[in-house]
Amino acid sequence: MDTAATPVAAQDQPLVIPDETLRRLDVPGPRYTSYPTADRFIEAFGPDAYRQALQERAQGARVGGAAPLSLYVHVPFCESVCYYCACNKVITKHHDRAAEYLDALDQEIALHTAELGTGQPVSQLHLGGGSPTFLSDDELRRLMASLRAAFRVVAGAEISIEVDPRTASPARLRELAAMGFNRISFGIQDFDPDVQQAVHRVQSFESVRDLVLGARECGFESINADLIYGLPKQTPASFQRTIAQVCELRPDRIALYAYAHLPARFKPQRRIHAEDLPPADARIGMLGAAISGFTGHGYTYIGMDHFALHGDALAAAKRQGRLHRNFQGYSTQPDCDLIGLGVSSIGRMGATYSQNAKTLPEYYDALRQGQLPTVRGLALSRDDLVRRAVIMALMCQGRVEFESISLAHLVRFEDYFAAEIEALRPMVDEGLVEIDDDGISVTANGWFFVRAVALTFDRYLRADQNRERFSRIV
Repeated sequence: MDTAATPVAAQDQPLVIPDETLRRLDVPGPRYTSYPTADRFIEAFGPDAYRQALQERAQGARVGGAAPLSLYVHVPFCESVCYYCACNKVITKHHDRAAEYLDALDQEIALHTAELGTGQPVSQLHLGGGSPTFLSDDELRRLMASLRAAFRVVAGAEISIEVDPRTASPARLRELAAMGFNRISFGIQDFDPDVQQAVHRVQSFESVRDLVLGARECGFESINADLIYGLPKQTPASFQRTIAQVCELRPDRIALYAYAHLPARFKPQRRIHAEDLPPADARIGMLGAAISGFTGHGYTYIGMDHFALHGDALAAAKRQGRLHRNFQGYSTQPDCDLIGLGVSSIGRMGATYSQNAKTLPEYYDALRQGQLPTVRGLALSRDDLVRRAVIMALMCQGRVEFESISLAHLVRFEDYFAAEIEALRPMVDEGLVEIDDDGISVTANGWFFVRAVALTFDRYLRADQNRERFSRIV
């Protein structure tokens, strides 16, 4: 970058990010869908530890009633590979592989009900992948029947599914609605033909438009669109066109993610040429243009990666200070136990995290032996819990109150986090953070770098010099 500063369009006025700040904060860092982050899970936390966490929930439910659960089901299969993808996936055109996977899911569900009993209340259910729509309608009906037989889906529950537009039609959306899905997410990423060719995901604007219209006709309560900025061949001008097209579709929510180029970890990304990736100043320009474009069309900027129409429940939660964050991103659901089903799924149970086996052979083998397929996880320490509270307050409310943390965790915030408060001083000088006698706030400009604010409180990351496994903040 050879200009003195990089202009970025903010929500209501031009924002100028000095090059020095941009360079200093353009570092790898977690997205903080959890704290500690999943890379801190350890293999010493296995099936027995997870089973104990399930038993503790069951015991607590008998004493004081069961709070609603969240369920996540991972369907790993895709017919073709998208070069940018960092998800756990299995590329295959053999749809008969789904039957064995559904059998395994039934076994895993049964192992959970053996510990929890049947009928645990569920207020949130999400099918992700991979491509859940790789499954046929009959297979999806079978899966939903298994889940409903094991758990009690409460009235008003959010039941959502991720849809690859290339695998769906308006007629198929009617089938999904009939199964009980009331929220749907379309993977768009970008509408520019050159970008689509570069990432091996070609789908027309017209086909997605027809699906969005079809979803509305089916009565889906919420339609989400996933976008990615920083992809190969993207330019601020081309992404501006995508922004305009998405505004024309007017989904209820938009998830906008920064592309994380980590070819050493994710083999498909090796097909992306690094020289085709936009530089940092272009990426921040795309983010700024998205914030300006979407907010100018009636969307509320929820935070790091989410937008929602003013009347959407997520926007209402933002206004009322009720936002939460989990492994799927921002949510209106209060912090609750999460059961992750399927290969590589991550769950949260009490003060623990757990993750399933990452490969199908390992996942199947554990279930054949009658074991939960947990291969790693973490029991959170007292320090983990207090830092999680601080990081989530910053990520969700944009402010952390000293007194609330001190009272909830029996610490004196100003003493416990003295080093972190001092480390934030440069961000205060740059207008990204404000510190007063009562707490720490992220400014409107600071939302561009809220991950950088949060990672100041990450004890693990401070001690770890190898951050290249994370995406870059800008």
